[in-house]
Amino acid sequence: MTASGAGRSVEAAAFAGDETAFATLAEQHRRELHVHCYRMLASFDDAEDAVQETLLRAWRGLDQYDGRTYFRAWLYRIATNVCIDLTRGRTRRMSTPEARRGSAGELEGVARRGSSGDLVWLQPYPDRLLDEVAPPADQPDAVVVDRETIELAFLIALQALPARQRAALIARDVLGWSAADTAGLLETTVAAANSALQRARATMQQRLPARRTDWTAPQPTAAEREILDRFIDAHERCDTEAAIAIAAEDLRVTMPPDRLSFDGLAACLPLFERAFGPNRDGDWRLVPTSANRLPAAASYLRRPGDTLYRAFKLDVLQINAGRITEITTFGASRFPAFNLPTHL
Repeated sequence: MTASGAGRSVEAAAFAGDETAFATLAEQHRRELHVHCYRMLASFDDAEDAVQETLLRAWRGLDQYDGRTYFRAWLYRIATNVCIDLTRGRTRRMSTPEARRGSAGELEGVARRGSSGDLVWLQPYPDRLLDEVAPPADQPDAVVVDRETIELAFLIALQALPARQRAALIARDVLGWSAADTAGLLETTVAAANSALQRARATMQQRLPARRTDWTAPQPTAAEREILDRFIDAHERCDTEAAIAIAAEDLRVTMPPDRLSFDGLAACLPLFERAFGPNRDGDWRLVPTSANRLPAAASYLRRPGDTLYRAFKLDVLQINAGRITEITTFGASRFPAFNLPTHL
């Protein structure tokens, strides 16, 4: 039997109710569905939950699949609805007095400043997993994950959009779907889908940096890797001057899980002193990696009296004109997704 014949056989068995065949068929789309949900939710873990729910709903609702819609598009429709439901639930939670107390208000903060520090659920995406999304031979319309569609600034701007506008923009401007297909995804009219898209584009234009249109490299460039090497070297030598030398004057450091944001090099200097100065917590070893198509470094800290460097934080770097313009810092809980060890 040819490969295409085997594929049709699996599809036939899946649509006939064979759970194993359905799992095999659905697995072909898992990674791209995960990336889609990640764009909608900006959280790697929430995206995983959304994909699981998507496949569960698809299996339970298999009798509703009409056979005319592409199976992939049908899964995207289910996944989008799952993400919209999750976003609404998140909005309700973050709108309670308890969630607002003690912070600037995450949802309001995102709309006002677009800072990654306001998105407590923001998580990085390992490039090694993004590389799994590639157009298969039987799906030439599948979209390779380019930097401009997965970079943190883009995700943060997306989160300022209402969920349906977000879905419309992703469908049209990221996935390259037609107006009719986008309307089908949102289960609405073409006119309504186009209206949502235009509002989303206007908002994104206000929030995305103009230089983003020049980002064409699918992976960190050689120049960016050099800056990453200097960033690692400055840490391991605890050299504040070397760290300052590669930092932009408008450097921003954000720590999404902790709702912390430091704007401007002067505001970040105490962070350098805390990390590198005589009262630091220990010594550093860093491992280069990449996330969201950006250079990143996993930091390990060896505290006094310890013999091991233990997982501490993950820094994702935004570099412009040979200087680090933003550092987004995540906790060591993200290390497993990057296949990083817990200690060195």
